Amino acid sequence: MSVYKYFVKTMDGKEISMEKYKGKVLLILNSATHCGFTIQYTGLQELYSKYKDEGFEILDFPCNQFGGQAPETNEEIHDFCVKKYGITFEQFSKIDVNGDNTHPLFSYLRCITGKFPGAEISWNFTKFLIGKDGIPVKQFAPPTQPKDLEQEIISELKK
Repeated sequence: MSVYKYFVKTMDGKEISMEKYKGKVLLILNSATHCGFTIQYTGLQELYSKYKDEGFEILDFPCNQFGGQAPETNEEIHDFCVKKYGITFEQFSKIDVNGDNTHPLFSYLRCITGKFPGAEISWNFTKFLIGKDGIPVKQFAPPTQPKDLEQEIISELKK
């Protein structure tokens, strides 16, 4: 089983298959626009710009479950992130990452990464590194800075 069996909704509500990202190294995260970690968008964009041509993708899923820190519409969230942080990686429709309405992709990520410390999604900007085979490699806690992921990303890109 891999992330490729799941479907996600784009910012404009179109359903796409995660198969679109087959063979790429992915960083999947849940985010919020009014979180203390929102500044991480700067570092995330730097990583994306540096490695996108080598097969690296960032998939950002806004989530309003933690302190109501993403109350805007999908369009407002995207506009904010583009204008304030200049992001060019993909953002998707808002989702739940915990509870009864957890998106199936995040249920899978939480389940399979249970072998990693801190597998529960406890806050915004929890990050999952996914190998080219679609299998999660590692989970990173919200405070983990994007620059601290670089060596792990490089390692996966070389595989």
